[in-house]
This record gives sequence, C-alpha cells and structure tokens, in this order.
Amino acid sequence: MEDQTMVTDHAHILSADRCCHMTADCVTDLCLSPSGEVVELCGMEGTGKTELLYHLLCRCVLPEAAGGLEVDVVFVDTDYSLDMLRLVSILDSRLNTALSSSFSAGSEEAALRSCLSRLLVVHCSSSSQLLLTLHFLETSLSSRPSLALLLIDSISAFYWLDRCGGGASVTKQEEKLSKCAELLGRLLRDYRVTVFASCHAIRRSSSGPSSSSDSYLCRSWQRLVSHRLLCSRQDPAVDREQRRRQVFTVRCTSSSSCRVKAFRSSSFYVTDGGVEFIGTSSSQDSEQSQ
Repeated sequence: MEDQTMVTDHAHILSADRCCHMTADCVTDLCLSPSGEVVELCGMEGTGKTELLYHLLCRCVLPEAAGGLEVDVVFVDTDYSLDMLRLVSILDSRLNTALSSSFSAGSEEAALRSCLSRLLVVHCSSSSQLLLTLHFLETSLSSRPSLALLLIDSISAFYWLDRCGGGASVTKQEEKLSKCAELLGRLLRDYRVTVFASCHAIRRSSSGPSSSSDSYLCRSWQRLVSHRLLCSRQDPAVDREQRRRQVFTVRCTSSSSCRVKAFRSSSFYVTDGGVEFIGTSSSQDSEQSQ
C-alpha cells in the first residue's frame, strides 16, 4: 500500500510539472491524465528525436536543486544508439549551470553519479526482447516506486523484421508489437508511468511534417498514443547567426475531440549542453469526418 502511494506521488510530480521545460512549451499540457500518457516522437533520421529524449531524461534525473524532478527513468535502447558520453556531457553542463556556486571539489562528481543512479538502460535486439523487458518492468515497478518515466528509442526499430517474420499475415506481422502495446497499457493504468517513444518515418514527404502524423505501426499502438511530436529540420536561415546552427522544429498534435486537433510547435537547436528552445506557436485545425 505504501509503495502504491509513492508511485502515485511520483506520477503526480510528472503530472503537475506537465513535462513543461522537458521538451518545450508546445508540450506544456502533456501528462495531465492521472492514468499516464504515451507520446510518440516521429520524424526522419537527423531531426532531433534522440536529443529530445536526452533532454527529457536529464530533466527527470537531475536533482530538484538543479531544476530536475529527481525521479527514476528507464531508457530502452532498441537502436543501440544511446551515447552515454553525450548524455553525461549534458548532465554535467546542466549541473554546472545550476549548481556552480555550491559545488566543491568532489561534489560535482557525486551529483553526477547520483543522477546516473536514477537511470536504468536496457538494450533490446528484437521485439521479443522488448516484450520481455516490459514484463520485467511490470514485475519490478512495485519495488521501484520512484520510476516515473519510460523512454523507448525507438518503438519502430523492429518493424521490418516483424513484417518479414510474419509472412503474408498482417496479424502475425503485428502480433508482438500489439502485445507490447497491451502491456504498456497495463503499466499506464496500474502505475501511471509516462512513456515517450521515438518512431522513424519510413518515407520522406514533400508536404511537410504534418503529413507524417498518421502512424504506420499497428492499431493497438496507435490507440495507445495520446500525443505525437512531429520532428523536422528547418531550411537554412537567412540570418547569419542562425545559419551557424541547425534549427529543428517539434510540432505537438493532440486530439481534443473527434473532430478537432490542437497543434503547438516549438523550434530548438542542439548545443554542447543539450537542447535549447527558441520559439513557440499554437493553432487549431478542424477535421471533417470521412
């Protein structure tokens, strides 16, 4: 009973914070649901998805004195692309910026070790391993109540392998990911974890990032996703200062009703110290029933 209360408390921390300052103002309203949220970051390769996940991760594991949430995070690396040196560099930069005046000779390393102790990294090389990892999380969450965020990079890593292994049957092709989605649904319901998962776009569209909002993954996963962050790279700017940095855009879409979608977008660039946001806008579009 005490463990369940602690889980709820940490879920409330994420909910109250609403993932604000985690990705950008465009996701200020995320994680309001008491039953947890699933957010999909989709876009072509090189559009900042993994850097946004690093930003989220650091925001959660950093101490409260450094502006963090001080909660545990699980990072499921299905692409085998997690760069620990990059992650440590971002954490070190954030700690130096926030706590430079209070650091002593050994306290910086101790603070960094404390942050990393809140991170559990799991590598998966197949959808079967991903399913087993989620089963492991289900059995261990009750003994690790401070775990509040699950990051998956990426949920689409085994899409082609599963299609090949499933033969001509679409049901067989989608079976393992459907089971993963079902298990994630239980984790959301029972433990109120927040899930962010990246998804690679399988084709480039000339009509802009908004055309990538329809996921190609199985319907079980699509029903689970409550928000999508559409990531893209901006064209080179005319301004000399902006030309020196690649600017990215993340556009948040969330269904507020069956007919209306709310859109909020932010621009950011990547520095040695992580993601820096530089602007936000919002709008609403009406959808006609087909």
